[in-house]
Amino acid sequence: MCSSDLLFYADDLGYRELGCYGHPEFRSPHIDSIASNGIRFTQGYVSAPLCSPSRAGLMTGRYATRFGHENNSMSPERSLPKAETTLAQRMKALGYATGMTGKWHLGSSPATLPTARGFDDYFGVLGNPGSYFQPRGFIDSRLSTEVRDAPGRDFHTTEAFAAWAVDWIGRHRSGPWFLYFPFNAVHAPHEATEPYLRRFAHITDRQQRTLAAMVSAMDDAVGRVLQTIRDLGQERNTLVFFISDNGAPGWEARGRNGNLPLRGGKHTTWEGGIRLPFLAQWPGQLPAGKVEDRPVIQLDVLPTCVAAAGGQIDPAWKLDGVNLLPHLTGRDPGRPHTSLFWRIDGMWAVRDGDWKLVHGLAGKEPPELFNLATDGGESNNLAAAQPGKVKELKAKWDAWNAEQVPSRVSDEGRGKAKRRAEKKASR
Repeated sequence: MCSSDLLFYADDLGYRELGCYGHPEFRSPHIDSIASNGIRFTQGYVSAPLCSPSRAGLMTGRYATRFGHENNSMSPERSLPKAETTLAQRMKALGYATGMTGKWHLGSSPATLPTARGFDDYFGVLGNPGSYFQPRGFIDSRLSTEVRDAPGRDFHTTEAFAAWAVDWIGRHRSGPWFLYFPFNAVHAPHEATEPYLRRFAHITDRQQRTLAAMVSAMDDAVGRVLQTIRDLGQERNTLVFFISDNGAPGWEARGRNGNLPLRGGKHTTWEGGIRLPFLAQWPGQLPAGKVEDRPVIQLDVLPTCVAAAGGQIDPAWKLDGVNLLPHLTGRDPGRPHTSLFWRIDGMWAVRDGDWKLVHGLAGKEPPELFNLATDGGESNNLAAAQPGKVKELKAKWDAWNAEQVPSRVSDEGRGKAKRRAEKKASR
């Protein structure tokens, strides 16, 4: 049983934009240490390739399409529906102190703030803040739950969130505690402080230099928090996850970096939009330095954290995620998931075993078929050669889709999504 759970969630970080995933220029030694001390997943997915529905799935362990939270416009309640129970509420019910620092993006009214959804303390921004230095939507719940200006000219979200996290862990060192740390890095606007930009002065392309600096700042923030749990003697009692919320946007401009070798990026159902950096460590409980090739999804975080805390998963919760611990410790050699599904703004996909059927362009038929075991970059469409497999996977997706809340996306919205996807369809 762990006495602490620590969940880092990056924003718009592409599959290859960490050292441990092979980036040639970006430095991320602290994040990479989670891989060397734990597990690096090569097929770690999120259930939606966009910020808010990805977080909705993470917080509930359920496909967000089940409750109408298909895209950033969220559900009809303009928030994560109150009928859904969050990971923070699950951990709080097990006696854990719960804290959050970073980007929420699941509601901005008083009844939908993190402090109303299971978090004891909250220090962060309600949505995309517009600036790392003077963010909008900033709240420090220790002062009040009202939006306020960020304190001081030296404020920078990545560094400020890390400082708050270190302090919060110190205050709750007696445990048990659960800390959710969703960065707004490396989401646009791309901004970095001068000391971090100077670290990468050798990179001549300004955009790449800024992204490298932002990744480095995020990495240092992770390092500060990891060092804190080591200093407090809590590392062996802490389950740590590091995951990105979706693939990188504008992957064409990121050249050899971004989501490569995967196809597509943010707001697509190709692999570059939904497969991303996914790391976990729990010294003494999970193997160290392991590369895990079986597909997992961020929906698995909730049941895994509950199980690690000694809690029981109630079938009445109707989770789509599964407890990963038996699979990662070797007690269960099977795949955690036989099938995974996606739907957003007229685009969709199903992965069944190593086969994937993907409708990557809204309003455009037919879907494409790929064997991900031999073609992770989705370059060889086998639909014409395997019509039976297309029919089989489409039937699986149709059955799953019938269980979801009908899409609220208008024809106009689907048209916009189609135009965006078509513009970005090729690497």
